[in-house]
Amino acid sequence: MKTEEKSRNYRPRWKRKMYEIIFKSDTFYGRLFDEVLLVLILGSIVIVMLESVADIRARFPDFLRYAEWVITILFLAEYILRIICSPDKKGYIFSFFGIIDLFAILPTFIALIAPGVQPLLVIRAVRLLRVYRILKLTRYIKAGNMLLVSLRASFRKIFIFMIFVLVLVVLLGSIMYVVEDGDNGFYSIPLSIYWAVITLTTVGYGDIVPVTNLGKFIATFIMLLGYSIIAIPTGIVSAEIVRGKDDRIRTRVCDHCSESEHHKDAAYCQNCGNAL
Repeated sequence: MKTEEKSRNYRPRWKRKMYEIIFKSDTFYGRLFDEVLLVLILGSIVIVMLESVADIRARFPDFLRYAEWVITILFLAEYILRIICSPDKKGYIFSFFGIIDLFAILPTFIALIAPGVQPLLVIRAVRLLRVYRILKLTRYIKAGNMLLVSLRASFRKIFIFMIFVLVLVVLLGSIMYVVEDGDNGFYSIPLSIYWAVITLTTVGYGDIVPVTNLGKFIATFIMLLGYSIIAIPTGIVSAEIVRGKDDRIRTRVCDHCSESEHHKDAAYCQNCGNAL
């Protein structure tokens, strides 16, 4: 039984080596692979930006098209290699970054058949999907990992804060609806709440403006209140970042489930329990 189990779990040496290079970043070749991939991702973003400029697109149509296809083929090769060497293929394919990797490839191929159906709208919508490539950068930036962890730890506090803000704008919008007597743009409570939101966030479109003296006084109070409220989520996340500096995340990846977020003193994977 043990021999059969070992044979099922056996992975060729070249797959293990490829896994270390592609999924890990604590080796020379692993870092080199990440750096090359990072350059390709940034290059693809630059190409998409250049394609949106009419003059550049008209002068270098072939170059931009060929460059896009070269990068797409390289992304496709990377995606296939990740599936081949991953010990948990289904886990990678349906993971967050697995889906992002797939979305980095699909738009170029979809654009081959999309132009026949409302070309302007569909192609633009498909090209917008290429923005998902930017999300792949978080895998290689340590500061991004720290920020994600801090946001995750601050979620409950920020959620409670957002509920408080929601109640506040409903209350202030209702008060302004009464104060302005349903006139001067405050024709309904939802419209008044909309005004309260853009005033509290200090956006101030100016499409709805209070006319009464009491309304102007309340508007002034909401504007001043907005400056203090905006700083609260920043303070919550900043506190979590400072707290997390003493418990940094390392870049080692679990060989079993590919989890990459582990505390510096962890001996076992926090996701599957596999020894690190």
